[in-house]
Amino acid sequence: MNYLKYNSTRGWLHILSMPFIWLPLPFLLVCDLVCSLYELICFPIYRIEWVKRSEYILIMDRNKLQYLKGPQKLACMYCGYANGLLRYMKEVAGRTEKYWCGIMHESKPGFKTQEDQVSRNFSKFNDEKDFQKKYIK
Repeated sequence: MNYLKYNSTRGWLHILSMPFIWLPLPFLLVCDLVCSLYELICFPIYRIEWVKRSEYILIMDRNKLQYLKGPQKLACMYCGYANGLLRYMKEVAGRTEKYWCGIMHESKPGFKTQEDQVSRNFSKFNDEKDFQKKYIK
């Protein structure tokens, strides 16, 4: 909660920026619904293991902290939802990517290797033997 260190010098700027922090909420709710419906409909078809939302989204923990004020608790709940939802959606997308296109991206300067592609054992980029070994029966 670094913002508390700067409240006296940047307080009014924080207040002006708040609508931009909260603006994504309606879009996040729609994304949550669409992602959950996608998983509900498609994962059984693809026989992909379900993603447990509760392992990614945690909303009702920081609001129990007695030393936080009401607006801080609400902000923490929002951050827990938004960041957890994005991690949940990343997991759903990662499992989908492994199913449909389990090939690592080309390694280029400045491009960050996607760790989930490594951990999910995607085939190496431009390695036909690895691709054949992992995906062709």
